[in-house]
Amino acid sequence: MIKLAIYGKGGIGKSTVSSNLSAAFAKMGLRVMQIGCDPKADSTALLHGGERIPTVLDLSREKGEAISLEDMVCESECGVKCIEAGGPVPGLGCAGRGIIAALETLEKKGAYEKYRPDIVIYDVLGDVVCGGFSMPMRKGYADKVFVVTSGEKMSRYAAANICMAVENFKGRGYARLGGIILNRRNINNEDALVNELAEDFSTRVIGRIDRSEEIALADEKGCAVVNCAPESRSAEQFTELAEKILEIFGCPNGEETADD
Repeated sequence: MIKLAIYGKGGIGKSTVSSNLSAAFAKMGLRVMQIGCDPKADSTALLHGGERIPTVLDLSREKGEAISLEDMVCESECGVKCIEAGGPVPGLGCAGRGIIAALETLEKKGAYEKYRPDIVIYDVLGDVVCGGFSMPMRKGYADKVFVVTSGEKMSRYAAANICMAVENFKGRGYARLGGIILNRRNINNEDALVNELAEDFSTRVIGRIDRSEEIALADEKGCAVVNCAPESRSAEQFTELAEKILEIFGCPNGEETADD
């Protein structure tokens, strides 16, 4: 089983990246599970026509111990198993603790054993990297962290904090840094700035996603561009990124995943 976490500053496009990666992996014939760990609970919307699915925390508040995997897991049209951790009632709880509770509930209910995914993608807000927001990095969850950034100053600042957290956690057996994904915003010297960030943490830029009309239109339709514009250059870039991630995990073309 390949387990990866996609981190990035809020609004940088990590959910778009996560959903398109999920769609690309599914097209390769792999069993995919995407777990949204952002309190906005919109990680998987692009796999469900723009609609949000029920969250683990909301369902837990409603059903308590009676909650089932069938309640929590929604399958998209392209076959991706989708879960949203959700967040607390505004003003009445900690978002980080909510992520911990949601992931522990999935584990307790045997989600990974039942669905046997080849690939698990955790989509995580990266404005802060502490408490529950670091949960997907911990041993037993993601094996590698991939950071989405643009060349914009605040995006690079957040990306640097995430990379630093991964570096500081590695002594505990947590996830390792897998690389940086550049989601272009077309600012001056963008590639050079992000390459420099990667060099600072002894990693590399593993994928570059151009800003495009195809992605914007797909987002408006509530659809992953890999699914609704499969012949586009954007879909090609996400597919290339998916292939690169498989190479990093030592599984070219999806070989030697969960069943091996």
